[in-house]
Amino acid sequence: MIKRKKFDGVIETVHYTPYGKIAWVRAYERKGFVFTDWLKLDRESLIERLKNRKRFYVGQRKPLLGNEFDLAAAVQLEGEDGSEIIFAGEAKAGQDYLEGAPIY
Repeated sequence: MIKRKKFDGVIETVHYTPYGKIAWVRAYERKGFVFTDWLKLDRESLIERLKNRKRFYVGQRKPLLGNEFDLAAAVQLEGEDGSEIIFAGEAKAGQDYLEGAPIY
C-alpha cells in the first residue's frame, strides 16, 4: 500500500515583486475531504497559514481528477516576524523562492 502525503494546500503558480518577495500565489486549499477551486493568496495570508502549521507543496492538479495532485517540494517558512523567507527546494540567500512553481 502506498502511503499518501498529508497536506493542506498546493501552490500552482507564484508572482514575485521586483524585490524578490512573493506578491501572491495561486493555490488550492483542502476543505475537509475536498479541495477548493484555485485561490489567490497574498504573501501575508500564506505566511499566516504556514505559521498555523498548514502544509503546502508546490505542484499541479491532475486534469479531470479533482483531489489528485503531482507534488514537488514542500513549502517552508524561515525567519522572524517581519523578515520571513518562504521557500521550496533550495533556499536562496535572503529571498523568497518556490522551486518548481511557474512564475505568473
